[in-house]
Amino acid sequence: MNFNRRIFLGLALLASFSAFAQTTPRTQVTIRGEQFFINGKPTYPNRRWKGHNIEGLLMNSRMVQGIFDDLNPETAANWAYPDTKKWDADRNTDEFVAQMETWRRYGLLSFTINMQGGSPYGYSSQQPWDNAGYTPDGTPRPEYLARLARILDRADALGMVPMLGLFYFGQDERLRDEAAVVRAVSSMVDWLHAKNYRHVLIEVNNESNVRYDHDILKPARVHELIELVKKKEQNGHRYLVGTSYGGGFIPLPNVVRASDFILLHGNGVSDPAKITSMVQRTRAVEGYTPKPILFNEDDHFNFEQETNNFTAAVQSYTSWGYFDFRGKEEPMTQGYQTVPVDWGINSERKKQFFNLLQEITGGLR
Repeated sequence: MNFNRRIFLGLALLASFSAFAQTTPRTQVTIRGEQFFINGKPTYPNRRWKGHNIEGLLMNSRMVQGIFDDLNPETAANWAYPDTKKWDADRNTDEFVAQMETWRRYGLLSFTINMQGGSPYGYSSQQPWDNAGYTPDGTPRPEYLARLARILDRADALGMVPMLGLFYFGQDERLRDEAAVVRAVSSMVDWLHAKNYRHVLIEVNNESNVRYDHDILKPARVHELIELVKKKEQNGHRYLVGTSYGGGFIPLPNVVRASDFILLHGNGVSDPAKITSMVQRTRAVEGYTPKPILFNEDDHFNFEQETNNFTAAVQSYTSWGYFDFRGKEEPMTQGYQTVPVDWGINSERKKQFFNLLQEITGGLR
């Protein structure tokens, strides 16, 4: 990239920071031991379910496509809405924002959103679409920041705590090199500080042990990016940060030591007893000290059964996250990851999740 082009992009990013500036946050998340606190109070205060403590947990759902777009003209038509026959990134974000208060009423306090989304088919071996969220040199795209700001602003007003993922495998290779990855992390944290957000958690990358191109995003080095986020303090505030691994994987000591909270995935873990085992093994990892453990992706349901992955996590005093993907044979109303997304609670599976969530948390009014 030539010098003038770098200056232009830098000025554009600074302009976007200024345009999105915010000075009065309503919601602040903190951690004390294994518990999350919002505005100085533990989440779900004094709540117990079937004898199990719920206070301090952070129930969540994988909603990574809230700012999705596809800059590849050869694949963008794949995500067309049935009614308009075209894809519309702003409509997607608007419909996401319109549902957030409903999710919260059922007790959902957190959701994972990602600058590079996730597979719009649920799972994919190849990802030809372009949902990178950054230019090749790591500069966040202003249109992505604008959509993200709409979601984070609404979450701030509702007292919700989003987990912001920065990278997704299959899209990270669109960043030119390691310097671009570092620039993307640094720029995103600077933008969050400029917005004065205090309610955002950071997931450096989704499933760091799965198909990343850049070494700094892989398990042996990803803690370097966690430390980078932690070092970027402003006005006495820094962002709480961690990263995740693929389903069933137990976090490695370098990430356990560096993280403020530990993220697990339950994909591929069909036996709820193994969820309990994952939590126990994580707490036994070298370097572990008491800190929150969260599942923020699990595609196992069985919510109508007495024991399932959700209840097993709760019984282990661990937060749980719902990953609702749609199979190719299912209608659009199924799945929060498959694009185009219907963000409503309008399938039997979604209803079962949110009803169990309300039962466990008592819901929020």
